[in-house]
Amino acid sequence: MESKVVWNGNMSFTGFSETGNSIPMDTSKAMGGSEHSFQPMQLFAIGLCSCTAMDVISILQKKRQEVTSFEVNAQIERAEGHPKVFTKIHLEYKVTGKNLDPKAVERAVELSETRYCPSIAMLEKTAEISNTITIIEAED
Repeated sequence: MESKVVWNGNMSFTGFSETGNSIPMDTSKAMGGSEHSFQPMQLFAIGLCSCTAMDVISILQKKRQEVTSFEVNAQIERAEGHPKVFTKIHLEYKVTGKNLDPKAVERAVELSETRYCPSIAMLEKTAEISNTITIIEAED
């Protein structure tokens, strides 16, 4: 995997992936940025949510669960001092669907968090990770 970041002036950067995709990045006004783009640690948090979300959806699809809506939210605490690593992460999984099997949903989250998600595997070295799973029956 390859990535690069190109400086655009001030505290503005553009990140590029090996597939040619790009994403603008910035920082807070207090740090000299304009707050017009994602901050690096925000991208890290979004990457964490997407990593586990992709695992869970893949597993639920294989278990033939009829998911109609899904989201993962993260509440994150960081260390006071530098390097200000993530110290506590609470992931909230909201799964909406028809006739969902709660055990299948719980198992999909467990498999993501303990076996498949490399983001969680890396972050659990510095952060206490917890979760909440909310299952919502879809309306017809």
